[in-house]
Amino acid sequence: MTKAELVEKIAAMGNLTKAGAERALNAFLAAVEEALCKDAKVTLTGFGTFVVENRKARQGRNPRTNETLTIPACKMVRFRAGKTLKDSLN
Repeated sequence: MTKAELVEKIAAMGNLTKAGAERALNAFLAAVEEALCKDAKVTLTGFGTFVVENRKARQGRNPRTNETLTIPACKMVRFRAGKTLKDSLN
């Protein structure tokens, strides 16, 4: 599902205009991004949790040249599905 399709779905289900639904979605995404940038955990009960985790530096390989290189440490976002979401999938 693309962002445009999601906006259409939100507009239809929430009885909103597409512009209003897009503003709401953009505000939600900005709020989640802001919280994650501050290393906060974002929990949506029943849906899941977004959390920032640190990934250690590790050795990698350039597939073209087979040269070994070091991939630097970085932060990444993980999503852990909640119970309600898991149950609805099975």
